[in-house]
Amino acid sequence: MSGLLDALPDGPRRLLRPAPPGAELAASPMLATLSDRRDFGTDWLFERKLDGVRLPAVREGGRVRLLSRTGQRLDDSYPGIVEALAAQECADFTVDGEVVAFTEGRTDLARLQRRMGLTRRRDIEASGVAVTYYVFDLLRLEGTDTRALPLRVRKSLLRRALASGAPLRLTPHRNAGGAELLADACGRGWEGLIAKRADGPYRTRRSTDWLKLKCEQGQELVIGGFTEPAGSRVGLGALMPGHYEGDRLRYAGKVGTGFDRRTLLALRGRLDGLLRDSSPFTGVVREGRARWVEPRLVAQIAFTEWTRDGMLRHPRFLGLREDKQPRDVVRERPA
Repeated sequence: MSGLLDALPDGPRRLLRPAPPGAELAASPMLATLSDRRDFGTDWLFERKLDGVRLPAVREGGRVRLLSRTGQRLDDSYPGIVEALAAQECADFTVDGEVVAFTEGRTDLARLQRRMGLTRRRDIEASGVAVTYYVFDLLRLEGTDTRALPLRVRKSLLRRALASGAPLRLTPHRNAGGAELLADACGRGWEGLIAKRADGPYRTRRSTDWLKLKCEQGQELVIGGFTEPAGSRVGLGALMPGHYEGDRLRYAGKVGTGFDRRTLLALRGRLDGLLRDSSPFTGVVREGRARWVEPRLVAQIAFTEWTRDGMLRHPRFLGLREDKQPRDVVRERPA
C-alpha cells in the first residue's frame, strides 16, 4: 500500500507530513458553511447532502475506532461498519464519513434514531434498521498526514485505499453543478448538496471551502423547554428550542410537528431527566404551559424561514443530534 503515496507527483508529495494519532485527527472534523450561492466554476465538486450522523473512523495499531464529533466511541453501535473497515487491505488510515439510514431512497434521521444508542447485537438486529456508512475524505494514510493535499487528490487516494461494499460506500461526487444540480437533488427528495473546493485542503474548522446548499431551511437547535400535551396528544405538546449568541441561549419558537407517538414518549422520557425550575433562555418567554429543561439536547429542525423577530416559521422536528455540542449551536446565516 505504500505505493499509493509514492506514486504521487512531486508537488503533492511535498505537502505530506508525518501524521498525529488518528483519534486526534478525527476530533476536529471540517465543517461546511451554509450558503445561498448557486453559480460555481470548474474548481468545485458536489456531493449529496446526507441526513445522518457524522462519523470519523480510525484504523490504527490493529484496531478500528468510530468516533462522534463529541469524542464518543461508537464502535458497539455500528459493528458492521467496524467489521467492514477491519477487513480492508489498508491497515492504517483515518477517514471522514457519515452514517445514515434510508427510507424509500432518502436518508432519514428519524429512522436512524431507532439505531442510535443500541449496543447489543440482538437489539441492533431487532431494530430492523440497516445503516450505510458513506466515506468522503481521507485524513491520514499509513502514518502520513494527507490533509494538506488537494481534495481531488485525497479522493483519488481514498478510492484506491478502501474497497466499497455494504455497509461501506465511497461517496460519489459530480464535477460540475450549481442551480440545476441542486434543483435535481431537491426533486429527488434529497436534503441538498455539499459544494467543495476541489483543490482545497482539509481544514479542522468550519470553512467556506465547503458550502451547504439546502433544499429547505433547517439547522440544529438546543432544546430549552417543552409544553405539556393536550387532548389525545401524548408525551409533550411542543418543543421549545433556541440557539446560542455568545453565552446567551436565544429562544426560537415552538416546534409542534414532526413527531410520532413513539418519538413523543421517548423525548418526554429524556426531558423529564433534565427538568429545572427556571428558563434557560435569555429574556422573557411568554408561554404559560412551559416546562424548562437543562439545555443539553440538540434537535435537528426543518423550517421555511426565520421571521424578523428571530422565530422559526413552520418548524418541523426531524430528530435528535447526538453528535453536536449544545454550546456549538448558533444561528446559521448564508455566507
